[in-house]
Amino acid sequence: MRSNAGKLSPEERRAISQKSCGLLGNLGPQIQWVQSYVTDDKVYRLLHRAEQGDGAGTRKASGFLADRISEVKPVI
Repeated sequence: MRSNAGKLSPEERRAISQKSCGLLGNLGPQIQWVQSYVTDDKVYRLLHRAEQGDGAGTRKASGFLADRISEVKPVI
């Protein structure tokens, strides 16, 4: 999702988080941000969505640049 994500400052991470929360808030309660994981080159967002579907509508409405959405099956 973001090149060089691991080099973001705490302030940059906070700003991205605030933007994400604002975008998700506009979508309503059907989608919630759970947690994000930052690696050297990407940010992975774990979202909970109450409705089924392929995620294309949520991705378009949220403005997230997601190259893939994966459904989580069991959690262990």
